[in-house]
Amino acid sequence: MRPPYVLTQTTTRVLEPSDLDAALAVLDREPVVNAFVTSRVQIAGLDPWRLGGEMWGWYEDGMLTSLCYAGANLVPIGATPRAVRAFADRARRAGRRCSSIVGPAEATAQLWRLLEPNWGPAREVRPRQPLMVTDRVPSDIVPDPYVRRIRKDEMETIMPACVAMFTEEVGISPLAGDGGLLYQARVAELVGSGRSFARLGRDGRVIFKAEIGAATPQACQIQGVWVAPEYRGQGLAAPGMAAVLRYALADVAPVVSLYVNDFNTAARRTYQRVGFQEIGAFMSVLF
Repeated sequence: MRPPYVLTQTTTRVLEPSDLDAALAVLDREPVVNAFVTSRVQIAGLDPWRLGGEMWGWYEDGMLTSLCYAGANLVPIGATPRAVRAFADRARRAGRRCSSIVGPAEATAQLWRLLEPNWGPAREVRPRQPLMVTDRVPSDIVPDPYVRRIRKDEMETIMPACVAMFTEEVGISPLAGDGGLLYQARVAELVGSGRSFARLGRDGRVIFKAEIGAATPQACQIQGVWVAPEYRGQGLAAPGMAAVLRYALADVAPVVSLYVNDFNTAARRTYQRVGFQEIGAFMSVLF
């Protein structure tokens, strides 16, 4: 058994499964901000194969104080400026393997400044994405009664809408590269866990959809909100979001969050109408 680390100086290293409790203690400091990574760690632990990447730890005087998830995304967690510099050094040495850097805006901006000379240029940088939260269903918006959970036998129904949303949001198709195998597996995971929601039209196609992505006992995160282009401007988004929010608060977690591009003023207005309040900001660097 590996002896505990007792350090008198700063250092960074790849965490091991035996470091799980210490890592969760760092993640639990900001349960809403860290919901995405926390949900993965609670399911997979710290084994890189199960986690889908490494978890880097930054130690000060023998205490684990900051983390960085290095998988398909590079995500700084509770990262101080000194920790960010250490994570950037490790990332440079390893080379870029991620498709994005995403996390709290300040730490992510510093991380990108340090990595851009080696990893740049990025395909797109979104410097401010408001992080919004709520803990209640709005009293003045009737949840859309036609929004419901998608069943496992409806994968062929929901996939085109998911692909359209991803392509519109990220700027590339999720079907590129591996033919969409990983993306389809992720959609299937959300459908199978009862966290994919949609309203279908009379023709059986998706009119509105959203998913509850990251989920922990403390907080969950709504993602993938999308209205079919021909139905936009008809007032479907707010009742649809209210319906998903009702499911989330009743079945998943006591606090619901999301983050949105600052330039998407229509979406921000909708989320504010449903009761979401801004508490901070994320930043994304897309490759």
